[in-house]
Amino acid sequence: MLNPDWKPDASSPLPVYKQIEQYIREKVLHGEWPPGTRLPSHRALSALFGVNRSTVAAALNLLSASGLLEGNRGGGTVVRSGPLEPSTSAVKAPIWMNAADEGIHYPNLPVIQTINRMEAASGVIRLGTGELSPELLPHGSYNQLLAELSRCRRRLSYPEPQGCPQLREAIARHAAADGIRASAASVLVVSGSLQALHLISVGLLPRGAAILTEKPSYLYSIHAFQSAGMKLIGLPMDKEGLQTEKLADAAAAYSASLLYTNPTFHNPTGRTMSMERRMQLLEQARASGLSIIEDGAYNELWIDHEPPPALKSLDSEGRVLYTGTLSKSFSPGLRIGWVIGPEPVIGRLADIKMQMDYGSSMLSQETAALWLSSGRHEAHLVHIRSRLRERRDHLLELLHRFFLDIAEWDKPSGGFYIWIKLTVTVPLRALFEAALAEGILLNPGDLYDRNDRQHLRLSYAYASAAEMNGAVPALSAIVRRLAKTERQES
Repeated sequence: MLNPDWKPDASSPLPVYKQIEQYIREKVLHGEWPPGTRLPSHRALSALFGVNRSTVAAALNLLSASGLLEGNRGGGTVVRSGPLEPSTSAVKAPIWMNAADEGIHYPNLPVIQTINRMEAASGVIRLGTGELSPELLPHGSYNQLLAELSRCRRRLSYPEPQGCPQLREAIARHAAADGIRASAASVLVVSGSLQALHLISVGLLPRGAAILTEKPSYLYSIHAFQSAGMKLIGLPMDKEGLQTEKLADAAAAYSASLLYTNPTFHNPTGRTMSMERRMQLLEQARASGLSIIEDGAYNELWIDHEPPPALKSLDSEGRVLYTGTLSKSFSPGLRIGWVIGPEPVIGRLADIKMQMDYGSSMLSQETAALWLSSGRHEAHLVHIRSRLRERRDHLLELLHRFFLDIAEWDKPSGGFYIWIKLTVTVPLRALFEAALAEGILLNPGDLYDRNDRQHLRLSYAYASAAEMNGAVPALSAIVRRLAKTERQES
């Protein structure tokens, strides 16, 4: 998916359509957009360049007339595959375009690609984003950390396979506060918890393995396991989390040996598994021979009351691999997460990680170690919980005012998300596109369950109160308009 990072200059004496024509021409002639590259639609390009569609059409018509672009039988416009200049010898196209389609790792879903692209665009209200607003991040403390690190002796060499010892010790102490008993030897530092899932998928399981998970689940929005040749088996949830009575039968039916679960402030539903259900889950896992990946990304982001203890804190068999991260509480850009588990498993994952990237950034690791060991993290969490409470309550109030007759939802006690169920019929893809056209970026429910037709994941962590004030009424109006059209056409 192309993602132009340029916009025409309205103050230039050169007409805008000519600026666009020159920009694309340079991309083609310099090989950045090689033969076979599919251009975004006229509509998408007009949004990316901030111009109307007729301007885009004028630029593309010039390029087509000069032989740089051509129409494609499957629709859309592509860079011409034949030689652009007369040549005495045959020209073979590079392999990259086919390789981009045929590589073993699946591409992101088109909507995810659009979300990733538009999150960097200006003027967009990010109503589904799973990260803290920049105004909630500890910029002052971060600068203090860097100043302190600048006065210390720095390690400029590669890190150890499992990560910086000081950081692993700090993570072990941090986990102990949540009842998780682990030494530094049982900790692997990773570049965000998403990398942990990729390491597990290629290092611990055979191709064709079945992975049990909640449905809906964050796992459906990424391809960590599917790209490794594995299949996801979704299990139903209720308000207490995963329905454990289905676990043994599913494990037997699919010969599954692994369960991925996000039991605390679940992404996307915001639900938290009860203590009774956690005990049932571990009991069922023991009986079925299931190992567990516990995603603890949101555990410490409680708002109303502390959640039940992590599954890992109840595990005395080495059955649970626990993944944690600083991305949701301290800094997404730091790219620091961790896996806690049995030492042999951690050693195996560390060996694979060394083959992938030879270790996470030492600067990030040293920063994270100082952050966790200095007491700043706990103080920051108190602040963040308070601010998240304010934002959650504000979004709930707006939903009550503008969605009460067209949707249902539960009040989450922590994390980032409100999982709203529309009680009117609206095509989610049409809703996504209509909202984006009005500058509102959504996370529709079918990202987390392909069969979902009713839900939206709304986040109170990123958009400001002022942005929510504008976006929620506008979104309500869009839903009502689309629902009316659906009724008239049915």
